Amino acid sequence: MTMFSRKRIIITLSILLAFVGAGLLVRHFFFAKAKVTYVTASAARMDIEESVLASGILKGFKTVAVGAQVSGQLKKLHVALGDKVKKGQLLAEIDSVTQVNALKDSEAQVENLRAQKRSKQALLKEYDLAYQRQRRMMAGDAASQADLESAQASLDGTRHDIASLDAQIKSAVIAVDTAKANLGYTQISAPMDGSVISIDTDEGQTVVSTQTATTIITLATLDNITVKAKISEADVVRVKPGLTTYFTLLGDADTRYYSKLRAIEPGPVSTTSTSSTSSSGSSSSSSTSTSTSSSAVYYYGLFEVPNPDNRLRVSMTAQVTIVLNEAKHALCIPSSALDDRQKGGRYTVRVLRNNVPETRIIRVGINNSVYAQVLEGLREGDKVVVGDSTSVPETATTARHPGPPPGGRH
Repeated sequence: MTMFSRKRIIITLSILLAFVGAGLLVRHFFFAKAKVTYVTASAARMDIEESVLASGILKGFKTVAVGAQVSGQLKKLHVALGDKVKKGQLLAEIDSVTQVNALKDSEAQVENLRAQKRSKQALLKEYDLAYQRQRRMMAGDAASQADLESAQASLDGTRHDIASLDAQIKSAVIAVDTAKANLGYTQISAPMDGSVISIDTDEGQTVVSTQTATTIITLATLDNITVKAKISEADVVRVKPGLTTYFTLLGDADTRYYSKLRAIEPGPVSTTSTSSTSSSGSSSSSSTSTSTSSSAVYYYGLFEVPNPDNRLRVSMTAQVTIVLNEAKHALCIPSSALDDRQKGGRYTVRVLRNNVPETRIIRVGINNSVYAQVLEGLREGDKVVVGDSTSVPETATTARHPGPPPGGRH
């Protein structure tokens, strides 16, 4: 074999090897199967609870609207907003001129009727003497039967007049008592111990109570506060009196106020929202509209909390949590790691061992849709798969970000 032929063979082999190497490189960089990466979370111990959330409003444990039972001008207010009052303390006065005059008129009517009665009693005595005299004369045939009967009729008529006056006097005495009561209503006193949380009528304002009692002052006991939690109809079937409750305030989300659910009101509190749509054709002047209404049904759950420093105020908004179940230092995993649900509270999960996922069946207790309590099937520190790279959309890995919008930071 000549030197030229040997050189051609070497060059040909080198070219073939170069093509094979290039093909392997292309396959490696452009056609190799992407390696799957897994997002995991470790099974760890924590406190977990299953709860119902509700919005609530704070109310006084006992609230009384103090009103006026008589009409007139509000003459004087003896308390101010926020004052603490005792039962029986004078709160306000209504101008009593009308009530005083009514009382005097009723008392005068009683005296008039009593005077009429005394007059009739004197007349009765005279008619009784005349009747007795006619009887004696009749016995001696000195008087006629007609005179005796006339004397008896006058006597009986006077007795009936006196009985009528007695009834009128009783009625007049009742009118006096009513007038005294109305006069007493002009002095408005506190029906209980409490704090003044609102003043609804100002001094000088005319109070008209012909049909309903006008509210002047509202009192409430603030040493204990009642929380009215609005529970949706979907959650109310899961709650019951005696469950642990706590709430936070909008202005203080770090402080929790704990209590026990006392009761659930049987009657619902409905909130209705209405929406309407309209349509009109371009070739016609007529238009049609339809409206639909959806009703959200809620029930009030009630519980009390002490308020010794009066930090809690009436009508505050509360974020209420009603605890259905809870566990301390429980082994938990994210709820997103749960796959297929089985019977008896069991689920399948993928556990990563040596970078290879294996399917395992576990039993779950409390599940609040964020974390799930593991009762059996896992140990502390086991890594469960919550996602992998195959679940990421292709566009998310291949598309390039177009850059920040002009005029600002993205």
